[in-house]
Amino acid sequence: MGLPAKKSSRSSKRRRASHFALKKGELSFCSHCKKKILPHHICPFCGYYAGREIIKIKIKTKKGKKKKEEKLEKSSKKKKNEPEKK
Repeated sequence: MGLPAKKSSRSSKRRRASHFALKKGELSFCSHCKKKILPHHICPFCGYYAGREIIKIKIKTKKGKKKKEEKLEKSSKKKKNEPEKK
């Protein structure tokens, strides 16, 4: 392995190292849902890539809404099963 012939100064080291900094990544828009995503990746929100559905995404619901929906379904089933009173 070769050794440097002369000591490199602080400024020359820092000038050289200025290109090592991380650059901000670019985001593109999903063609289906128009949200920002990484380019050349499947959209994590809708599962589409290049205009086609690649994966199916489960819809996230809040726990409170889910419980309310279950209660409404149970109450509507009870009403249907009860005989009509005259």
